[in-house]
Amino acid sequence: MTLTDRPRSGIRSKDSSIKKQGAISCLVYRYAAFLMKFIFRINGGLVVKGREKIPAEGGVIIASNHLSYLDPPLLGAVAPRRATFMARKGLFSIPLLGWFISYYAFSVDREKTMPSTIKNSVKRLKNGELLIIFPEGRRSETGKLLEARRGIGIIEQMSKAAVVPALITGTDKALPFGARWLKRARVTVTFDNPIFPSAIYSEGKQSYEEITQKIMGAIRELKKHHGNTDM
Repeated sequence: MTLTDRPRSGIRSKDSSIKKQGAISCLVYRYAAFLMKFIFRINGGLVVKGREKIPAEGGVIIASNHLSYLDPPLLGAVAPRRATFMARKGLFSIPLLGWFISYYAFSVDREKTMPSTIKNSVKRLKNGELLIIFPEGRRSETGKLLEARRGIGIIEQMSKAAVVPALITGTDKALPFGARWLKRARVTVTFDNPIFPSAIYSEGKQSYEEITQKIMGAIRELKKHHGNTDM
């Protein structure tokens, strides 16, 4: 037996450990998703529309409005695929929480768009992941759509991923600004048809700002037709 014929037990052990960690994180994700949906349903009701419109494979961006801290776990729970999130970098320094979200999110700086954030997002999308992005970059205190930051336009242009516009209503009532406990409220998530690159670039090359405005325009249309879901 030559040196190259020897079994690489160390590598196999490492691969086995990685696979085990992956299986555990998937199990925890599914349990957390089930628990989130259960909580929303008993806390006033949960309605999900258009879930089937999210492509089953390939890199996809879910672009949603942002009302509450509940929005990221809510979208992750109702999506038909495991999602990846962007999380405020300060959360990763919190004991236990930081360890938990490191399996499902990556750190971002809310004050400015960092090149590392763009590169990480594009890499994940090209690897076929489902990435949740809030184009506004922060929660809206009034429920009105805020001006979007250009990050999503840059990420879309570099990744050429499909974009699924989404609208969330009710989470601002379930967990208002400054609230520590959940309040009873009906929550609705509406997904629109995916916007594929062929539609985004139908008029030729687009700037980051133009791409961002197209995506925000689709969210505005959702809000126009599905924004009042309390009735």
